[in-house]
Amino acid sequence: MRKMIKPKALKKGDKIAIVSLSWGGLGDEKLIHKYYIAKERLEKDFGLNVVTMQNALKGSEFVYNHPELRAKDLMDAFKDESVKGIFCAIGGSDSIRLLPYIDYDVIKNNPKIFMGYSDTTVSHFMVRKAGLVSYYGPSVMCEFGEYVKMFDYTKEAVENILFKDTTNYEVKSCDYWSDDYVEWKEKNKNRSKKLRKEKHGYEIINGSGSITGELIGGCLDVFPMIVGTEIWPKSDEWENKILLIETSEEKPKPDYVLYYLRNLGAQGILKSIKGIIVGKPQDEMYYEEYKDVFKKIIKEFDCEHLGVIYNVNIGHASPTGLLPLGIEYQIDLDSKTITFKESGVSI
Repeated sequence: MRKMIKPKALKKGDKIAIVSLSWGGLGDEKLIHKYYIAKERLEKDFGLNVVTMQNALKGSEFVYNHPELRAKDLMDAFKDESVKGIFCAIGGSDSIRLLPYIDYDVIKNNPKIFMGYSDTTVSHFMVRKAGLVSYYGPSVMCEFGEYVKMFDYTKEAVENILFKDTTNYEVKSCDYWSDDYVEWKEKNKNRSKKLRKEKHGYEIINGSGSITGELIGGCLDVFPMIVGTEIWPKSDEWENKILLIETSEEKPKPDYVLYYLRNLGAQGILKSIKGIIVGKPQDEMYYEEYKDVFKKIIKEFDCEHLGVIYNVNIGHASPTGLLPLGIEYQIDLDSKTITFKESGVSI
């Protein structure tokens, strides 16, 4: 089995580069205040030195029209020895258009922290193809650019996972969540999000005992764009993995989640993997219905061996956490715990 390359842990004073690989709204006149909030937070709260790549703030229209320049920004950020981490501005819907311009050797030969979620799933699979561990976690506009304050759960995940040795680190469920929508307008900069008490915690949909495996995956809505491309893993690459699945702010109907999962079943992936980590649905929309979908798919494809843990704070959940992709995890289905079997970063 190929051993994934781990980037070095971040430390105070490190330079991180912001890239817009999909939607370019970070540079739009009405939204650029989110960039300044995030920059100040990254510098003051985390001690990082923030730079933006050449095209990251050129606005949504320009960024949309130039996938080749988005890719160039990514490649330049990897090549730059002074840059220690690459943080994505936000997700979107078309980072798949970067594929023709990606040099996997550049990524492989310049390992560094790469983080984002949602449509950034595409880029995570690019980084995986290059053999590098990547980090499914907060984005610049959403989490680092949060009005008033960043959720403590998210902030602590960044501090613990990107800056420290995390061997045997336990990924705990957050005891609160939010479905409060605050419109992205400067006049709302002082409005805090209302919180709800977490009633569920982690739930086990299927399985018992303990499973271990390397984590792979991302946003389920994005998978159909990747299947059949050069970055979609070959069948043997899924063996004994743990699959990360979370759903987007589009809140796909349960039938669509069923269709996406049937595709994974038809490819033989569900038979090959050991388990699934399922993210908390945004706003808990279709919370129970999604659970029923997973139970149905397990029966349809005779996958009773799968350990499935549900309602994990990742991706579009609020607050969201951070999970390294490409390292070994252990899931104890009896005690409902998720643990890193190895550090997420190189120390």
